[in-house]
Amino acid sequence: MLHLASRSPRRAELLALLGLDFGVIDLDIPEQQGVDEPAVDYVRRVAREKAGAGLLQVVAVPDSLVLGADTEVVLEGVVFGKPADADAAASMLHRLAGRTHEVITAVSVISAGREAQAVSTSQVTFGAMSDADIDNYLASGEWHGKAGGYAIQGRAQAHVSHLSGSYSGVMGLPLFETAQLLRQFGLLS
Repeated sequence: MLHLASRSPRRAELLALLGLDFGVIDLDIPEQQGVDEPAVDYVRRVAREKAGAGLLQVVAVPDSLVLGADTEVVLEGVVFGKPADADAAASMLHRLAGRTHEVITAVSVISAGREAQAVSTSQVTFGAMSDADIDNYLASGEWHGKAGGYAIQGRAQAHVSHLSGSYSGVMGLPLFETAQLLRQFGLLS
């Protein structure tokens, strides 16, 4: 049985696109980057910790397989997590406006006897954004709980001038990489 270790409705929607049945495990894993921990290592670690914590919750279920993922926005090596409030989101968006940043998503799949991981890195370029553009975006509320203070699948698309990489990865679950991992575990042909 496949389980998604995530409270993200976006991840559940994306995983459902692969046509698999799965359960959802509601976890609250601390997301704190270590001192001098490179962004990609941080994202990989958090994805693995989510999957591992999820497996501990379902270890008694035969043939359990747990998928955990983490997504972070990175600009010049600085990880932009989820903003605490609208002011933090505005600060992030001001820094991202008119620039290209990375979105790193790591996916970990763990069973009782095996684990595998994949990483998707995309480059997202925002056009210039005026104060009014940012204020209007913040008023939509889409920034809540989103790395970097934006959701690419929503109104933020109007400000993305270029995307190189995985659209679903920027949303939170890169489907190509996820499908490859699940094939390794025999869930997809």
